[in-house]
Amino acid sequence: MCRAVLESEEGQATAEGINDGIVYLMAIPYILVAGIGYFIYRKYNTLKK
Repeated sequence: MCRAVLESEEGQATAEGINDGIVYLMAIPYILVAGIGYFIYRKYNTLKK
């Protein structure tokens, strides 16, 4: 239903905004997990030395 409304709209500005929002929401968990993994890796290496 959302797709049909967005495809029928003139200009496609709303569709681009929604796509950007989806990418933003999808990227945040990956960035958080990568950051936590980096800090764990760094802490593990400092304890090892």
